[in-house]
Amino acid sequence: MSPFLSLDNFHTTFSNGLHRLLEHGLGAYILVLANASFRRENFLALYPALERGFETQCQALATTSHTHLPADDVAVFEQLQTLGLAQVETVKFRHPGPWEIQYNPLRAMRPPRNAHAVVKQLFQPFDNHAFHFNKPFLRKESIWDGILNGHQLDVLYNKFPFVDLHGLLVPERKKQLPQYLNAEMHRYIWQLCTELPLPGLGFGYNALGAYSSVNHLHFQSFLREQALPVESQQWLHNGGNKPYPSECQVFDKLESAYRYINTLHEANCCYNLLYRPGRLYCLPRRFQGSYQHAPWTGGFAWYEMCGGMTVFAQQQFEDLTEADIISEFHKLNLNSIYVYN
Repeated sequence: MSPFLSLDNFHTTFSNGLHRLLEHGLGAYILVLANASFRRENFLALYPALERGFETQCQALATTSHTHLPADDVAVFEQLQTLGLAQVETVKFRHPGPWEIQYNPLRAMRPPRNAHAVVKQLFQPFDNHAFHFNKPFLRKESIWDGILNGHQLDVLYNKFPFVDLHGLLVPERKKQLPQYLNAEMHRYIWQLCTELPLPGLGFGYNALGAYSSVNHLHFQSFLREQALPVESQQWLHNGGNKPYPSECQVFDKLESAYRYINTLHEANCCYNLLYRPGRLYCLPRRFQGSYQHAPWTGGFAWYEMCGGMTVFAQQQFEDLTEADIISEFHKLNLNSIYVYN
């Protein structure tokens, strides 16, 4: 049964899957811990099981070979061992001005994959030797898979979440589509966002070069009724009187939205997207690696471009200012050369 039939059904499927995953080894344990730590109430509810699982994983690593385990998982868990489970903090938020800042210490342990690479081209062929979502060990991290609205869809947990009920949607996974958005997949995600009966549903998308960490077509799903900063009515792109600090084009028709996306493809201009029901925010920007981002950020992907900042140290969380955020946006600006008419 699809988890998308109702909000209650999605919550139940998401929660039950986390409990199930606790028994599936090291990588699954890390995933459950990171997802539980996003909300304090979830963390407290799962803590006894997390404590037992932590001891089990420590024992297993001490007494068996690591060679059969993904190196990324071993590296993350070694950081957890150094820290200690009792010292793991849940995610904190604050809102200076129109912006959102979250302190997400577990996400700081995330392996970078492509995120630190210098990228100069929007399109790159799928690489079977790089990380992708067909890896066998990822099957246990699935929330659901099946046919939805005419396409095969895999929904996986995000291993290091930064939004509520954070998932990874991989349409037509076995076709090995690269992270390059075609008209068919744009239409598919637009329609899912509009038609699924889930309040607060949204999808984020990072083009290659806009801090997409995997070159295998995927979108990031979340359920969040609270608007993201980019959705505020104060901005010019939403009818307000304040300019957003980065180029932002907004569309309420899927065809005109893709015409604009296609102009970015033709210009080899990278971008981030936010899909909301009947609405698309498109944020063209400079390629990762073409500028030096500030030490407090790991780089601006879709969440950051939409006004949500993730930091990995308590002092950064306390000290980050509106001026710091706007200064970082300005580094990515294209001087409006890709404005759509």
